[in-house]
Amino acid sequence: MTLPIFVGSAVYRGSSYGATHPLRVPRVSTVMDLGHALGWLPPAQYRTSPRAKPAALIHWHTPAYIAALQAAEAQGTVSPEVQARHHLGTLSNPIFPEIYARPATGAGGVMLAAELLASGTPAVHVPGGGTHHGLPDRANGFCYLNDPVLAILALRRAGFARIAYVDIDAHHCDGVQHGFAGDPETLLVSTHEEGRWPFTGALSDDGGGNCVNLPLPRGLNDTEMRAVLHQVILPHVQAHRPDVILLQAGADSLEEDPLARLSLSNRAYIEVLRALRPLAPRLLLLGGGGYNPWSVGRCWTALWATLAGYEIPDTLPDAAQAIFRALSWGGGGRPPPAPHLLTTLLDPPREGPLRDDLRPRIAHLAARLRA
Repeated sequence: MTLPIFVGSAVYRGSSYGATHPLRVPRVSTVMDLGHALGWLPPAQYRTSPRAKPAALIHWHTPAYIAALQAAEAQGTVSPEVQARHHLGTLSNPIFPEIYARPATGAGGVMLAAELLASGTPAVHVPGGGTHHGLPDRANGFCYLNDPVLAILALRRAGFARIAYVDIDAHHCDGVQHGFAGDPETLLVSTHEEGRWPFTGALSDDGGGNCVNLPLPRGLNDTEMRAVLHQVILPHVQAHRPDVILLQAGADSLEEDPLARLSLSNRAYIEVLRALRPLAPRLLLLGGGGYNPWSVGRCWTALWATLAGYEIPDTLPDAAQAIFRALSWGGGGRPPPAPHLLTTLLDPPREGPLRDDLRPRIAHLAARLRA
């Protein structure tokens, strides 16, 4: 039996967007460390991500932008003209030492995943992927490249015709919709917090027919996400009959995340993954947002365990707990983590009422499918 594969890289260890940026915290390296501590990353299931070459990146990004990224890494600065044109060197998209190497590694990881899936691997996890805001000619929303778009293009080249992209990040996947709006072979389903940057993805926005956008109210609970899953996400994906599913599992929809106001537990993420997995022969699991180092590490590690069939213990062994105890916010005045974030992977369930303001949105999208 061919096993699921995890794609990681050392580039994420110590790589930071800077001391004041939300992405100063470790994320992928934490998942890798936990996987090794728990025995969930044997050599047969681990691949080191290659770094995508410019020739691969210009399948979607412009040559001028890729050259600007490389020059920014080499020089450590950009001109005012480059900043204005490509949005490099801004508060959201700062210059940092791996400004090209890190996103190009994420892109290389999803391209490797496309090859693995085409060669018979059933599922691949690339936690360094999921940078869904990047645009062809500029950085956008912490995303210098758009690896979900590059992944879909690579999957097409590998022979996968019908693709379903499901995004449960707290922020709308504006870059992916920019890339594939109106493409009937690609289904895009995005759930995201209403009134949250980038302020796109309205309920009425169908992107030309292939996009399903569901803005979610603050405080979204597990019960509500379950209703969204079964009444919106699964029916649309089933109707599309995909050859491969991409799940962008940005962890900023979790209750503990500092940059959003949704209130999911990581059990809701696992429920989405488990429900989607039987709907296509292949699945690519990506990371995305997530700015609490404890909650994002727990979520993505638990998703890898679910994908790969490892049993999640009620209490983590000492070696895994030590990884969480060594984490920090990297500065700032945020509170310390709750005790259970240091000793477990699974959150307590966060159930609640299905609120009246969400019901008509779900009904609208369910009716659209029946029309």
